[in-house]
Amino acid sequence: MEAQGYVTDGRLLALNSYENRVYQVGVEDGEPLIAKFYRPQRWSDAAIREEHEFTFDLARQGLPVVAPLGQDARHSLHHLGDHRLALFPRRGGRAPDFDQRGALTTMGRMLARMHTVGAGRPFRHRPAIDVQTFGIESVEYVKAHCLPSDLRLAYTSLADDLLRLCSERFAQCEGVRWLRVHGDCHGGNVLWRDDAPNFVDFDDARMAPAVQDLWMLLSGHPEEQRSQLAAILEGYHEFGDFDLRELSLVEPLRTLRMLHYAAWLARRWDDPAFPHAFPWFNTQAYWERHVLELREQFSLLSEPMWAADLLH
Repeated sequence: MEAQGYVTDGRLLALNSYENRVYQVGVEDGEPLIAKFYRPQRWSDAAIREEHEFTFDLARQGLPVVAPLGQDARHSLHHLGDHRLALFPRRGGRAPDFDQRGALTTMGRMLARMHTVGAGRPFRHRPAIDVQTFGIESVEYVKAHCLPSDLRLAYTSLADDLLRLCSERFAQCEGVRWLRVHGDCHGGNVLWRDDAPNFVDFDDARMAPAVQDLWMLLSGHPEEQRSQLAAILEGYHEFGDFDLRELSLVEPLRTLRMLHYAAWLARRWDDPAFPHAFPWFNTQAYWERHVLELREQFSLLSEPMWAADLLH
C-alpha cells in the first residue's frame, strides 16, 4: 500500500474472506482502506481487470457498488513481487432484511439497472456459469480427489442424472440473454445503507443469465420463494425486461452451485485456512449428506417448476 503512496499506521484487521486475503488497513490522516490480495493462479490479470471494469461501468451509471480505487481498470490492479492487490474504500452498512417485501423490490430495481449495464459488453477473460464449468468440471474433480470409495457409484450415477437434467433445462432456454452478472449475489455481499443496497465483492462476476443474481436472494419453502421472487420481479420490471423463461433455470443453477461449492472446498483443501474454517468438510458424514442433498435436488428438477405460475 505504501508503494501506492499511502502511509499506513499499523492498524491491520483481517476480514472474512477465504478465496482471497482481505484486510482493513489503517491510513494516517485518513479513513482506513480495504486491501484485497488476489489468490495466485486463480484469475489472470486480464480477468481481474474485467471485474474492475464492470464495477467502474456500474459506478459511472450511478449504481451503488464498491469499485476499486484508481482512474480505471488499467490503474486499479497493483503488483508487488508475486502479489497482486487492489485497494477499495471502506463502505459501512448493515445486513439486508430480505424478510421485508420492500427490500426485495428495491433489490429488483437495482439488479435491473445492473443487468442493463452488464448487457453492454461481454466478459472475454472470465468463464461462464454453465453446466461445463460449474457442473461437469466440479464432478470430475470430486470423483478424482476426495470422494469416498463406498459413495462413488451413488454419487456418479446421481451426478450424471443431475447434469443431464440441467443440460436439458438450459437447452430449453436457448436464446435467453447471457450478460455480465455479479455472480455471487447473496445477502453477505450486500450492505444496506441509506435505504439502498450497496453491492460488494464482484470477484465471482461471470457471464450468466440474469436470473443468476435473483435466485440467490430466495430462501424458505417454495411458497415463500414464490412470494419473494414476485417482489423482486415487481421492482425489476420497473427498470428492465426480464425473460420469464429464465425462471426454469433457478433449480438447475442451484444444483450447479451445490456441485461447484463441494469442488471449491476440495480444490482449496491444501490451503491451511480451509480445514480450520470448514472442519466438517471431507468427512464421511459430509459426503453422505451431500449425496442426500443432491437426491433432493434431483426430485426438485424432476417435478414441475415451483415458479410456474409466475410465467403467466
